[in-house]
Amino acid sequence: MAETSLSKSRTARGAPRAFGARLTRYLRRSETARGYLLMSPTLLIMTIGIVVPFIILLVISMWTRQGFSFDTTLTLANYARAWNEPIYGALLARSFWISGVATVATVALCYPMAYYVAFHVHRNKMMWLILMTLPFWTSYLLRVFAWKVILGYEGVINSGLSAVGLIDAPLAFLLYSPSAVIITLAHAWAAFAILPLYVSLEKIDKSLLEAATDLGDGPVARFLRITLPLSMPGIIAASFLIFIPTTGDYITPALLGGPDGAMIGNLIQVQFGAVNNWPMGATLSIVLMLWIAALALAFLLVTCKVQERIA
Repeated sequence: MAETSLSKSRTARGAPRAFGARLTRYLRRSETARGYLLMSPTLLIMTIGIVVPFIILLVISMWTRQGFSFDTTLTLANYARAWNEPIYGALLARSFWISGVATVATVALCYPMAYYVAFHVHRNKMMWLILMTLPFWTSYLLRVFAWKVILGYEGVINSGLSAVGLIDAPLAFLLYSPSAVIITLAHAWAAFAILPLYVSLEKIDKSLLEAATDLGDGPVARFLRITLPLSMPGIIAASFLIFIPTTGDYITPALLGGPDGAMIGNLIQVQFGAVNNWPMGATLSIVLMLWIAALALAFLLVTCKVQERIA
């Protein structure tokens, strides 16, 4: 009996060691397992910082407000209200329109700058990138206030146009309008477009452009056939980096948008703040995320198809 108990204890102690040895051999041989092991801290942080808050937000969105408290009975009444009331759909459509125009304007303005640095600057490229992103080292809120001063009724633009006699009264559409929100967003998020565009353009093999020139392609044909298709990943990345956060922005519309420039982010902020209707604010947040995911997926599919046809 003693020998049997001793052998069982040795077997019990040896099992974890054998399992550890097999696991070590598996990790050494499998590149996939090593990759997941390296990613595990990041995955853990993302799970804690993204998935868990999303689940909490989803649960809150199924509550209902009753006076100054919340009924925790799970229901889809808030989603039905968000679908049926026109104000929510109108604000969503306006948010997507403003963010889409700002995204196109930002990418269109930043592409030439990134192109110039990638193809025409041969020394001190890092210094050029630092200089282009230098204005964005200041606070986002300060940049928004700066544009409020520039676009104001007595701001730089109106004062300059009035001084040279081009206008008799301040231009009202510059401030507290969707155009003011688009201009400010395009400037505020330009740094997030310049860097991915530059990286995408910098990776293009210059010998392909030389070969196209030898075959008779001019600058326009060379750009459309080689540079633009090969830089499409940078355009897609820049578009995602701008469109997704600007759709939910509420600081710029609150300071510069006025009644016609309000976006869905302003309504969500009001629901969580002044109105104290957390379930409705959570519902609008979930709806906004779902719409953004659907639009981003559609945009990615369309751009991939266009890129295949161009190539």
